[in-house]
Amino acid sequence: MLKAPANQPLYLGVDGGGTKCRACVADGQGNLLGVGMAGSANASQGLELAQNSIVLSAQRALDDAGLPPETLGQLVAGLGLAGVNLPSVYRAMKEWAHPFASVFLTTDLHIACFGAHGQENGAVIIAGTGSCGYVRVDGDETMLGGHGFPLGDKGSGAWMGLEAVKAILLACDDLGPKTSLTAQVEELLQVRGLALAERLAKAGPSEFARLAPCVMAAADAGDEIARNIVQEGADYISALAGQLLKCNPPRLALLGGLAQPLTPWLDPAVARQLVTPLGPPESGAVRFAQQEHVAGES
Repeated sequence: MLKAPANQPLYLGVDGGGTKCRACVADGQGNLLGVGMAGSANASQGLELAQNSIVLSAQRALDDAGLPPETLGQLVAGLGLAGVNLPSVYRAMKEWAHPFASVFLTTDLHIACFGAHGQENGAVIIAGTGSCGYVRVDGDETMLGGHGFPLGDKGSGAWMGLEAVKAILLACDDLGPKTSLTAQVEELLQVRGLALAERLAKAGPSEFARLAPCVMAAADAGDEIARNIVQEGADYISALAGQLLKCNPPRLALLGGLAQPLTPWLDPAVARQLVTPLGPPESGAVRFAQQEHVAGES
């Protein structure tokens, strides 16, 4: 990592999602100094948990950069968080007595777009623990989906996991077709039959998202139930892309843990329009922090 220049502002970029929180520290030129990771930072799933994850990931990024812990109070932070698209959650996060020099708050979609395209104009779809779409063209922005699990997030890892469990339980009662997902999920969770319902009755999105690799693997192996789940999710992502493309963004990127495995299942016309992201969301959060910081000083 590069050495931090003296007498220059240091920027913290944070990408806070439902499963993990990724942070990076950069200098005024955007040069990466250190990176860190912590647990969930979806603000709608718990403010205190999100705030703790942000601070911990920042501390780990500073440690990776070889900077002292007290540097935390000097960071100009750009926070892109899942859940702050909800007005009440955004207001609550804005009231946080944070430990940083200053904080600029936005959605994880905004900073993902900034990172993927190197500019604010563009469109992104996130398919990870949750799912949602975002497009920004000449200052006009639109967000689709992002309604939260279990009410929305179709095509996401959490949604796939939930659909798999529902199918497994139907099969256990001989009310639905048998599926290889049963053995895979029971092996992963070390529970069987009704114990599966008991284990997951109060589970959150990240716990269901753990099952998504089982669904993808079973689908690729030809399991009909798994294939139906994956195809339904991919059809939703394709439809989401179609709506975003109506806004004529210069670029469209698919991000998140399911981006690569889902791409072959998408409508070919959509898949052909996907571009490779230029950078990760946390780098977009740094750009966002720099932009807002400079605007505030002018």
